Amino acid sequence: MKVTDYPRFTIIMRGYTYEQAEAILTAMKGFENDFAVELTLNTTDALKQLQQLCAKFGKTITIGAGTVRNISDAEGAIAAGAQFLLGPHTFTTEILSLAKTKKVLAVPAAMTPSEINEMFEKGADIVKIFPAAVVTPRFFADVQAPLGQLPLMAVGGISANNAKEFFDQGASYLGIGSNLFQYQDLQTGDIQRLAKSLQTLLAAV
Repeated sequence: MKVTDYPRFTIIMRGYTYEQAEAILTAMKGFENDFAVELTLNTTDALKQLQQLCAKFGKTITIGAGTVRNISDAEGAIAAGAQFLLGPHTFTTEILSLAKTKKVLAVPAAMTPSEINEMFEKGADIVKIFPAAVVTPRFFADVQAPLGQLPLMAVGGISANNAKEFFDQGASYLGIGSNLFQYQDLQTGDIQRLAKSLQTLLAAV
């Protein structure tokens, strides 16, 4: 997959049951070009869930793995069908090389200009700025003034309330976790209300 085809938003699914994850992906009908889905590997039965979701939704939805921390995580995720790898920290050269070989997008995390620059030089497709709420939206404009326009993803503390500001300040992508859906909607698997939350976010930007 190409970076230019990657959706602006990534839904972070951490700790959800398969039924909850399935409800979210079902609610995404019509929003496939706007949202990708990241299943974090510290979720129970993560690789099994990832494999099932990719088999059912992988042809229409961009599905990947999150909390990728080492080469073993990366290999397992790719084998399960992940189209991208997201990490909470920088990636090793080994992970970046594997991603390139397997033609999956590599999205390591960074928090300083030096880390951002290093990850792109080593072959990252997108660099995730985490936790984004700590550095604030202005960081994205400030860091790109000397480094140039870069495909940066803001993750951590993003919501419908501040999403537009991150885009306005130069973020290309946003990752949103627990702030996206209402807890009750996830518990009941209310597909219509889950879809409404996606619409609310899109309307905010």
